Amino acid sequence: MIGISGAQGSGKSTLAASLQQLWLEQGVRSDVISLDDYYLEPAQRLELARLWHPLFAERGVPGTHETGLLLSQLRAFLRGDAQSWRRYDKGRDCISAYSEKTDARLLILEGWCVGVAAQADAALLTSLNMLEQQQDPDVIWRRKVNQQLADHYQQIWQLLNHLLWLNAPDWDAVCRWRALQELPLQQQGLGKSPAELTQFMLYFERLTRESWQQLPHCADFTLTLGQDHSLLNLIPDE
Repeated sequence: MIGISGAQGSGKSTLAASLQQLWLEQGVRSDVISLDDYYLEPAQRLELARLWHPLFAERGVPGTHETGLLLSQLRAFLRGDAQSWRRYDKGRDCISAYSEKTDARLLILEGWCVGVAAQADAALLTSLNMLEQQQDPDVIWRRKVNQQLADHYQQIWQLLNHLLWLNAPDWDAVCRWRALQELPLQQQGLGKSPAELTQFMLYFERLTRESWQQLPHCADFTLTLGQDHSLLNLIPDE
């Protein structure tokens, strides 16, 4: 099992598809799944918003994925059991399908916070952006996200044999690349407006910035990206 981590728009899906094709040409079948494929649907997130904090109504952060299901499937995959992986339609915000069962023995899991560990509680106390300052002044949401990240998510990361990290240059580049991703959905009338997308990105800023602190020390391979999305270098872990 190989993990690919990287901020929104960094190229995780593209890299995963390229690796899958490369291995197929060598006679090795692989499956690719995304952490996003295991989002909780809106009704489930609204229940978390009622029980935990209103910010959990929005998808994306730890706590808004069906990690119990994903963890059980990954463990079954490692036992050799064929799996049907879930697929999520982010434009319509609902489960769209399940893949056909395959006998692949190599799996790529990609996601924006793959490999990231929970923060120390003291690091949560200072608001990082306007979302945290205005909508989480009591640090309830941040602490709950952190607790979730420390639970099933870490159990999932521990199953990975290798971790590849796409290292984006800075937060401005991440926001710019994510806006480019949204254009096809906007053209279909399904995407977020620029203002909505700016607000949406604030949910991800804390752990994205944390990834720049943590992942240089735990990724097996770091692919450093330039402002124009070009690959500057590939650094294997020593």
